[in-house]
This record gives sequence, structure tokens and C-alpha cells, in this order.
Amino acid sequence: MSKTWGILMLSVVSAPSLAETELTHKLCGTSMQTRAWQPLPGVKLGNVDIKADDVELLGTQSAEFTGNVDINTVNMSLSAQTALIDKQRGLLNATGPIVYRDAVSNVNSSGLNADLNNSEISLLGADYKLTEQQGKGGAEKLTINDSGLVLMNASFTACPGETPAWEIEADEINLSREEGWGETHNAILRILNTPVLYLPYFTFPLDERRKSGLLTPSISSSDKYGLETITPYYWNIAPNLDATITPRYMANKGLQLKTELRYLTKQHEGLVGIEYLNKDDSEPALGERYMFHWQQKSYLNENWRASVDVTNVSDDNYITDLESSYASKTDTQLYRTGVLTHLGDTWRTDIKVQNFEVLGDHLESYTAIPQINFTQTAPWKFDHFDFSVSGELSHFTNSSAIIDQATRVHIEPKARFDYDQYAWSFLSEVSLLQTNYDQQGDLSGTQFKQSVSRTLPKVRLYSQLNFERDTSYLVQDGIQTLEPQIQYLYTPNKDQSDIGLYDTTKLQDDYYGLFRDTRFSGVDRIAAANQFTLGATTRLFDKKQEEIFNFSAGQIFYLSDDAKPTEQSLNSDTNYNALFAAQTMVHWHRRWYFSAGIQYNTDSKQMIQSNATLDYKGDNNQLVQLNHRYANDVSGNTIEQTGVFTSIPISDEWQFIASYHRDLENNRSVEILSGLQYESCCWAFQITGHRQIETDLNQSIGTEQATFDSGISFNFVLKGLGSKSRYDAQKLLQQGIFGYRRPYFLNN
Repeated sequence: MSKTWGILMLSVVSAPSLAETELTHKLCGTSMQTRAWQPLPGVKLGNVDIKADDVELLGTQSAEFTGNVDINTVNMSLSAQTALIDKQRGLLNATGPIVYRDAVSNVNSSGLNADLNNSEISLLGADYKLTEQQGKGGAEKLTINDSGLVLMNASFTACPGETPAWEIEADEINLSREEGWGETHNAILRILNTPVLYLPYFTFPLDERRKSGLLTPSISSSDKYGLETITPYYWNIAPNLDATITPRYMANKGLQLKTELRYLTKQHEGLVGIEYLNKDDSEPALGERYMFHWQQKSYLNENWRASVDVTNVSDDNYITDLESSYASKTDTQLYRTGVLTHLGDTWRTDIKVQNFEVLGDHLESYTAIPQINFTQTAPWKFDHFDFSVSGELSHFTNSSAIIDQATRVHIEPKARFDYDQYAWSFLSEVSLLQTNYDQQGDLSGTQFKQSVSRTLPKVRLYSQLNFERDTSYLVQDGIQTLEPQIQYLYTPNKDQSDIGLYDTTKLQDDYYGLFRDTRFSGVDRIAAANQFTLGATTRLFDKKQEEIFNFSAGQIFYLSDDAKPTEQSLNSDTNYNALFAAQTMVHWHRRWYFSAGIQYNTDSKQMIQSNATLDYKGDNNQLVQLNHRYANDVSGNTIEQTGVFTSIPISDEWQFIASYHRDLENNRSVEILSGLQYESCCWAFQITGHRQIETDLNQSIGTEQATFDSGISFNFVLKGLGSKSRYDAQKLLQQGIFGYRRPYFLNN
């Protein structure tokens, strides 16, 4: 006979049927079902609903329940054999076997004591499972309150199964829902039931919230560094401020300290990174070695923006010797800039301070202090015509150059006629480029002049047609487009040898570069032009409107000899009078992607540059990439390299990765990288081996006697105790000099 104690709450409503959700855990090889706990419908805050086979009233404020006791509140549900409740004092005692459930835990216990007024429940001889995050264990006494769980003489693991891969046993374990972290006192870490480590005090994450503490360490060994250990410590200073302090011990070089500070306010976000090595044991003559990096973006108000990006190193080979997350091992220069931007209704103004530190044995670059650029963002318009003005005021300094100071003023008014239709477009532009220089230094005996005024007109005519047709060639119900382009560009030839080079360099000669109206990034050199550029692009779309193929090709045709690049002594870079450029992309299957590009001199029948990449990406991080690159002139050297990246899933837990790159010009490998990753539901490790050519920026890239660095690294993490981030095999492929790059068009 089932009875309900109506003194607390009259209820004849049966417990609701709760839906079951199937959770498949591939890494664990198990499939588990969990029930999302919900309070009994109709139960109000402060009331207790109790059902039992029998009830005995002990006065007006107490009662004893026996046989199939079910107790429900808005915060928990309880099944027991017997229960004694004191309504006046808010106390509940129950004997087992007991099954206790709430929003965060499922507990099997032998006994229970509860203070319902203070929402505190103690269970004896408890076996528990967490429901909001992965975790389970046992406890001699388990106390549940508003802040979380307190376990005495307890164990904890994030591994499923009867025999967990790792487990913590401790005198006390606190699992805080409010802070999202657990802490242990006098704990022993067991791996495969074997004690391996004693921890007087230890904290670990329960969710994604941040807390100060040690992060997952890594251990490696290489020819360059010897035995290397990296042990990061994370400092959660404030909700908008944190720091990571990383001691890095290298047996061959010494102890390096790396510190990163991140900050975020209503107006500013940024980070400051400092890396410091007091003495490099392998190169003691260098003295202190360091890197400083500061990056910040500021949103001052609706009209004003600011940004800073500064990196400084103690010596040119710091990055290649010690590596850094703030720069690539292949970088040859460091960028330092500060920009203050005003966004007005009509004008945009950028006030910039910038400098490039060229690494290696090269001439120092100029520093711009300041460089003020202004652009008219809302041109004066009349029908299809618009008129605008842009320009700059720049001051350059370089104490090691012949011209140690220079001031440049550039003004460029422009008139445009732009007519754009779906099937075709036409653009005509007429610009006047007026530049004045004041150059200071010991100019006697040089071609440079102190005062230079240069005025050049520029005319550009550009048109494009858009053709489209239905097609079934290579794709069913597809669409093919044809987009021919033609451009005429004219700028008169003018001797500019009396002007220094301050921030100007030659731009890339690819297909899109054929249709630019300038060959240089700055205004110190303005190339003569009297030329037509012809080109076309064809594209193929499938019935889902996804682009699966494109091909573009074009060439410049010069109408006068003085406009040919080889006739202009604008700089020392190699020039070509008959440059043909083409590029293509083929994405015929969601897993396959091919891209390629060439630049070819039709006069000398000479290949200038080429690149090709073939990618395959399957399920479960399966990928293969083949690539080839060629350049006939890189600082006077020919570069031809081929490479392969591959990631092969051996099973659900095991992943193998490898990459190999070979220098075909010098007939030698430049990088070999391989790695093996294991990941289960509760622990993971990665082991990586590499052999890479060492970069010395003070030597020529064509040096025959290359030096190689070989090494092995190892990372290990117990899931639920260390980093919450999932291991990713593709991250292993990004550790090398030629880091794997996934094509942006390829789906994950």
C-alpha cells in the first residue's frame, strides 16, 4: 500500500517518464545512456513530496517512512528503504540502499543525513557520478551543498569503466560548481592502479572556466637544445587580465623564462610577451638574449581607432635559434608599427609610426616617423562620375644610409567614370601624381638631389565582360562563366634615380597583379606604362552553386620600348617584358582540392615561378597534401622544393602524421617530421620526431654546407586533470618549417 504524507504536501502524481539520450563514445569504445534529472512536476520550493509503502506519524512534526521510499524536492530526488523526517527542524535521515539524484550528480549510498533548511546533504559509503561533466568515484562521506561536492577519504577519475586508466585518491576532494574547479588534499595519483605521485595539494578543471595553476608540461630532446622541458603556469589575475609564465629549460642553452600578459577593457585589448635567456650556454658571446612583443587594438570612440604591433629581439638569429610563438622561423624581418586612425564622414586619416627590422646581414631599413595618410572615403559624385583626393606626408630616418633623413609629400587627385552592369562593366580613371621630396645627407658625388619635385599623370581604362551558360560538361546541371578582361594603362617615363627608396618595393607578379595600376608598393618609384593587359577567367559551378573549377590567364603587351620593365632602371630586381601568368583551382569532390599557378616569360621561354598543391581530406583527420614550388630568382638563388604532408588514422585512438620536404636544386632534404598520437577518453599523448635544416640569416640561402637539427618531443595529458583542449593531429603538422596549411576552400 502506497501512502503519501499529506502534512508536508498532498500528492498523488507519479514520477514523470524521463527521456533517455544515447551518447556514443568512440574513444572509449562504449555506448552509455544518461538521464537528464528533472524535479517532480508540481513540487514547489520549500516543499517535500514523499511516497512510501508505509508511514508512521511521530507526533505532528515527524514521521517515519518504510518500504520503497521516494522523496522529491525541487533540487533532488531520493530512493531509500526507510526515512525519518523532522519537519520542524528540517532534518532527514535515510537508510539504504539509497539512490540520490540531482542536477549534477547520481549517488548510490548506504545512508543519508540531510539538513533541508540549509540545502546540505551528507551520504555515507557513496559511489558517485557527475552528470554535467565527466567524473566519478567513491567516498567514505559525500556532502552536497549549494557550492558543490565535498568528498572525504575519496577517489576521483574522469575515465569510464571498472578499471580506470588513472585515479586520484585523497583525504579530501572538493568539487566546486561555482568555480568550475576541483581541489584535493593529500592526494595520490594512480595510473593503472599503480601509485606514481603524491600531491599535498592539487587543483584540476571541471569545466572551461579559468583558474590559476600549472598547465600540461612537455618534454623533448634535440641536437640543438638537448633535453628540453616546458612547464607553463597560468595566472588568472582577474576576469579581464591573465598571464602565462613558462620556464623553459634547455640542457644545451640554459633556462629561459617566457611570460605573456593578456588584457581586455572596454576600449583596449592586447597582449605583452617577454622572453628572456640570461646566457646562452651554446653561444656565450651573445650575452643576454630576449624578445619583446606588444600587440594592442584600441577603440577609443566611434571615430578614433588605434593599434600597436611591436616585436624586438636581441639578435638576428633569435627566432631561428630559440623559436617563438610571436614570429615564424622563416621570417626575415620584424614589423613594428603604431597607428592612430580617424574615421570621419568624408575622410579617413591614418597617423602611423613604423619600422622594419631586417634580420640578417642586410642594410637597415628606414623608419617612418610619422607617416600621415589621408583618403577621401566619400568622393564627390555626379551620376557615374566621382572625384576624390588622397595623399600622405611622411618623414623617414636612417642613420646608416646616404640619405639619413627625408620628407615626402604626395598628393593624388583622381577622376573616375564607373559604369557597372550585370553583363559588363567599364572603368576609366585619370590621376595626377604629385610628389615632393626633401632629402638630407651627404649627397655629394651621388645621383640623389636634396629637393625633387615629380609630377606624373596616369590613365587607366578597364573593362570586363561576364558570359554565362548552362553546361553538363564535367558536372550535371552546371553553370559555366567566362570573364574576359582588358586594361589599358598609361604613365609617362620619367627618370627617378635622384630619389631614394624609403618604403617602396616591387609587388608580386601573379595573375591579379597583371591588372594593377602600379608595379610598386610605395610612391618612390612610379613605373612608366603604355600597355594593354589581356586576360580571362572561366569558372564552373555545380547545381548547388559551389565553384568546382576556375582557370585564369593573362599577359601584358607593351606598346612602346621605354615602357618595358627592362628599359627602366627603377630598381635592381629582375624584370620581364613578356610576363604570362595563370592560375587554376579544381575542387571536383568535397575531399579533393587542387590549385596551381605559374609565371612565365614568353620572350626567353623561361619559367619564373610556379606552385602546385594537391589535397585530400577524409574523415577523422585523414589528409594527404602534395606540393611543389619553384622560383628562378630568390636573392640570386634558384629555389625548387617538393613536399608531402600526411595524417593517417590507424584506429579511433591512434593517429600517425608525417611530412617530408626536399630541396631539388641542391638534392637534399630540408625537413622530415613524423609523429604518433594516442587519444582515449581519459588520457592522450603525442610523440614527434624531426630533422630540419637550421636557418642562419647571416649566411646565403644557397650555402652548400647546411646544418641540421634532429630531435624528439613528448606530450602527455590526463584528461580531466590537465588542459581541456582536444589533441589535434593537424597541430603536429604545423610544428615544422613548412607548416601544413589547409586550403581555405576545403571543408572540415
